[in-house]
Amino acid sequence: EVQLVESGGGLVQAGGSLRLSCVASGFTFDDYVIGWFRQAPGKEREGISCISSNNGRTTYADSVKGRFTISRNNAKGTVYLQMNNLKPEDTAVYYCNTDPPQFHWGQGTQVTVSS
Repeated sequence: EVQLVESGGGLVQAGGSLRLSCVASGFTFDDYVIGWFRQAPGKEREGISCISSNNGRTTYADSVKGRFTISRNNAKGTVYLQMNNLKPEDTAVYYCNTDPPQFHWGQGTQVTVSS
C-alpha cells in the first residue's frame, strides 16, 4: 500500500521559515519524479516544485522560486521542502506525490503564514 506522509507545517510569521518532509512508502521511490503541491482555501491544488531522481534536477513555480528549495533522500524515501521568506499567500495545505500525481494523496500538512 502506497503511503505519503507529510509533516513539518505550522504557524509562522511572514518572513519566517519552515522545512517540510514527506515520507513515501509502498512504491519504488527512486523511479519517480517527486513533487510538492499545495492547496489554498477556495483554490485548486497546484504543483509548486519537483525533483527528478537520477540527476536531482529541480523545477519551481514562479511564485516560490528563489524562496523554496526541494531536495530528496532516496535511501530514506523522503522528499523535503525548505521554505524561506514565507508570505501570507503561501498559506495552504502542502502535499507530496509523484509528478505527475499517480497515487492517492496523503493528509497533507498545514502551513499558515501570518502577516
